[in-house]
Amino acid sequence: MKTRAAVLRRMGVEPPYAQTKPLTIETIELDPPGRDEVLVRIGAAGLCHSDLSVINGDRPRPLPMALGHEAAGVVEEVGEGVHDLAPGDHVVMVFMPSCGHCLPCAEGRPALCEPGAVANGAGTLLSGARRLRCDDGSEVNHHLGCSAFAEYAVVSRRSVVGIDPALPLEEAALFGCAVLTGVGAVVNTARVPAGASVAVVGLGGVGLASLLGAAASGARRIVAVDLSDEKLGLARQLGATDTVNARDPEAAEQLRAMTGGGVEFAFEMAGSVRALELAYRATRRGGTTVTAGLPPPTAALPLPVVNLVGEERTVKGSYIGTCVPTRDIPRYVELYRRGRLPVDRLMSGRLRLEEINEGFDRLHEGKAVRQVVVF
Repeated sequence: MKTRAAVLRRMGVEPPYAQTKPLTIETIELDPPGRDEVLVRIGAAGLCHSDLSVINGDRPRPLPMALGHEAAGVVEEVGEGVHDLAPGDHVVMVFMPSCGHCLPCAEGRPALCEPGAVANGAGTLLSGARRLRCDDGSEVNHHLGCSAFAEYAVVSRRSVVGIDPALPLEEAALFGCAVLTGVGAVVNTARVPAGASVAVVGLGGVGLASLLGAAASGARRIVAVDLSDEKLGLARQLGATDTVNARDPEAAEQLRAMTGGGVEFAFEMAGSVRALELAYRATRRGGTTVTAGLPPPTAALPLPVVNLVGEERTVKGSYIGTCVPTRDIPRYVELYRRGRLPVDRLMSGRLRLEEINEGFDRLHEGKAVRQVVVF
């Protein structure tokens, strides 16, 4: 079948993207789902910094590639071997498929699935196949097993989680990346207890989701840190008790002073070494610094090792919020319904597919939290 999709053919194109148009809207061929795969009609797909980092070349991927990884939609067709989903079911996409058999999967850590990581790096589905083609027969790579900036997508059964159809798809889309990553970093990776003090550095969709997670976990103090006063204002509305503008050269010292020596848990969500350094400096003795940002592969963090040892610090990475998608997505959706995770407040705009380059301009400039392409 034919589908319209946003395809990236050149990385590192300079903004403004509204003019240089790194993403082209193309009609490409989509093969039917193979064994253990499903065809999904996309309802909504969110614009994330992980997409932007491919566009700007920070995280190189094989080209050409149909982008998009945070999405929700409706199952149209199931391939051989899929018995627990049927046409008409609503699903959220998860950008790390889990095979269920490798050592991390066996240990209950599907976010670290080894075959899933290999497939994502190669631009294929979990099976190793590609289902996207141009008219001349040349293959188009899949982005993180999803390629969701498209009207339709074929994905591995392991890349989707079924949800209640009562949840609007444009809200459901955010649960596949921003919510899983942000809330999961707080709940699963750091295991923040009630009454703890927390700082969140970087208030994009993932950072604000982690702020929501800290509030839902009962943190007594939540300090939001960002370069944007507008985002700091939103953070206060969503539960931040204090805010610090990261442009202040004394931001870390200011945060330590207001919290009596630093916070117990600091989360870096900006994908920046400078942001991670600030988060580390803002963490108190014996505290934990968690990073879920994805800077370029060459980025390195210089750590004062004597400080790491002498103060019994912990530095942890968090990928997809250390999630178990089939467990966590339904839980977070239920918290949303109960008003504990106001995920809808993260949406800052709705776009048509043709407006996607302009949307990435706003994301690049820090003027948006979560924009959603609605089909």
